[in-house]
Amino acid sequence: MSFYLLCGVWALVMLAVFIQAIRLSYRIEARSPDLANRSGFPRNAMMFHTVTNTNVARDQETQAMRRRMNRLLLIVLAGFALLWAGVSLVQSVE
Repeated sequence: MSFYLLCGVWALVMLAVFIQAIRLSYRIEARSPDLANRSGFPRNAMMFHTVTNTNVARDQETQAMRRRMNRLLLIVLAGFALLWAGVSLVQSVE
């Protein structure tokens, strides 16, 4: 029972961190003239461009936001690696 509770809490934390990264991506796009959405229609976040620094504004504040977004995405990746390691450990004990 506690394993399922732990997995649920883990999922909520990973989701919250990923949503923060998406919000930062939209803010970075708004500050970058080449990535700004001028169509008037909603579109998906251009996270690939912001992660790889393609067409992103070069000012210090935007680059700091991009580094923060990359850290958040690394936290999500590390969270999945830790969950995988934990599940593997639990399975090997059984």
